[in-house]
Amino acid sequence: MSNPRREDAPAKRGPARLTGPVLAGVLPNQPATVVGKAADVALSAGLELVLAFADVTSFPAAGDRDGHLAAQPIDPDGIDDDAAAISASLRSQIADQLDGTDVRWTFVTLAGEPARSLGRYAASINASMIVVGTKEHGLGPKFEGLVTGSVALHLAHRQNCPVLMVPLGRHDPSRDQ
Repeated sequence: MSNPRREDAPAKRGPARLTGPVLAGVLPNQPATVVGKAADVALSAGLELVLAFADVTSFPAAGDRDGHLAAQPIDPDGIDDDAAAISASLRSQIADQLDGTDVRWTFVTLAGEPARSLGRYAASINASMIVVGTKEHGLGPKFEGLVTGSVALHLAHRQNCPVLMVPLGRHDPSRDQ
């Protein structure tokens, strides 16, 4: 027996269609799992994939709302050439990984602290979701997390779009007891 709709009841809507690109935060030496999962999501939804590397050695220029890399290094004599080389190398690795797939993708370099720059950029491109890796297991990453915080958690608490956290490293289920 079906339940007739009352005249004053709002009509049910189906799920909202994702329209903006999938934004994935990427890092040098990061496991390929993050790019792979982001590509799977983008491809299955028919969306563009935007891969973003946040260069912490630079900061957004005044008035730069989307966090694109501006020529504002923290140390003008320092490491901005290294950052450009790191960005180019990362883009090349991603191109190799996505070669032969049907996913449409672009690569951008953002300036500043990763969670903030990814958040700003996600808003500026109306991203459907943000994909990031979790911290890897081990003492070093745990200590780093205590000092710098978790990009994934920061984004999950401060974004208007969903954040997909891709687990990195091996998880030992026996430690959950």
